[in-house]
Amino acid sequence: MASQACTAARALVASAHRITVLTGAGVSTDSGIPDYRDPDALWTRDADAGRGSSLEVYASDPVARRLSWHTKLTSPVWTAQPNAAHRALVELERSGRLRTVITQNIDGLHQKAGSDPHRVLEVHGTLHTTVCLGCGATGPMRDALKRVAEGEEDPDCLRCRGILKSATISFGQHLDAEVLRRARLAALDCDVLLVAGTSLSVQPAAGLVPLAARAGAEVIICNAEPTPYDDVATVVLHEPVGDVLPDLSSVPPSGGGTFSSWGDPSTWS
Repeated sequence: MASQACTAARALVASAHRITVLTGAGVSTDSGIPDYRDPDALWTRDADAGRGSSLEVYASDPVARRLSWHTKLTSPVWTAQPNAAHRALVELERSGRLRTVITQNIDGLHQKAGSDPHRVLEVHGTLHTTVCLGCGATGPMRDALKRVAEGEEDPDCLRCRGILKSATISFGQHLDAEVLRRARLAALDCDVLLVAGTSLSVQPAAGLVPLAARAGAEVIICNAEPTPYDDVATVVLHEPVGDVLPDLSSVPPSGGGTFSSWGDPSTWS
């Protein structure tokens, strides 16, 4: 990585004290989890598979729920392992400069790689937890999938017999207000916003980029394809995130040494 843009990105990371990272599906493709826009993705191959992604359809259509549970049971997420991009962000966190990872991914691979769970904000929720649409009870996804594997096509809530779904954000469903508040705070209070593996086509996550830029942050965008916010960025890299993030995480602080920990991000206000 010797391009002028790469050199500029390395310089920004070297001088940064408070880095916020925004990640998307492109960070997990090297782990075998296809981007939903990918030709090999389930939604691309089977139009019916995406019906359950609508909260209204999921709540009203038992057939859509059964298909959704079958899809989850066979998801590549359960066997996926963190890749070089995930591990690079762990190293950047350990250097004391990475304050928050805001991710649009639901696979939990940042935490599996070793990122501090308190520093990972999952704006689109997580596939590893279930929630009841009736009483709000939550539980491990593995328990629900065990029931599916044993023959229950549409497992219900064991507390109230309500409809059970993954704790992911469906179309027509509001994002978690507290997660979004903390994500905005992280965008406002960073000196570098590093965007990796996202087309920045989905709001409100995409809106964090101009928010950070207006607050004075330098913005680095690394994505295979152009994004709507490339003109906002200080540096744009159309390079594989699996190459870029390890390279950037290896850059030492410009002053030498490491920065002190920022503490538990869940206590920030």
